[in-house]
Amino acid sequence: MPQFTNGTLAVVDDVHDREHASNGDSRYGSYLTRNARLLHEDGQPLTAAEFACSAWQIATSPIMSPGYVRIRPDLHNITAVQTDDNELALRVEVPLRHTALAHRPDRRLGDWQPDLWSVDRGPFRRLFEPDVDKPLLLATVTLLLPVPDHLLIEPGSAEPGWIMTLEAKSVVDELVVWANAHAHLVNDLLDTSNRPVAS
Repeated sequence: MPQFTNGTLAVVDDVHDREHASNGDSRYGSYLTRNARLLHEDGQPLTAAEFACSAWQIATSPIMSPGYVRIRPDLHNITAVQTDDNELALRVEVPLRHTALAHRPDRRLGDWQPDLWSVDRGPFRRLFEPDVDKPLLLATVTLLLPVPDHLLIEPGSAEPGWIMTLEAKSVVDELVVWANAHAHLVNDLLDTSNRPVAS
């Protein structure tokens, strides 16, 4: 299982991808083939931004579970989205507990709760919505990270295969590096004082 630090929001799990590949090469490659409808537009290759969105969507949960890309458990999700002007951005959904707010609300309001059944007992424990037996204040911050065009790849084909798998892995790797370069922005929102520091 991947290890997360203050310097990581997402990691690529190449080891699990190879060890659990039904095609003997890449589990992610098999998922690209299964989800080929997301990888072309009426038989034509996607734009670089569209390809990055589809490659990321297939690489993450719920399509791949566990994902080729693993998201730090204390985040709700990281998705690749196209902006109104067809640029690419990473949308990072960060649940905030009341302690992170400048003005703490009425303490009787319910808050995000740590997942007590999670296998991950580390500092980045998943938060979930508690039972609605009292009023809840569940704050979530959306952080949009614009992705530079030079990180994107124009797909060479509209058909999945080993070339598209290499292209998809390459763009997904670039997006993970880009997300992790901005981990400090997420950490500024969260209480990370007792969490492990990136090495």
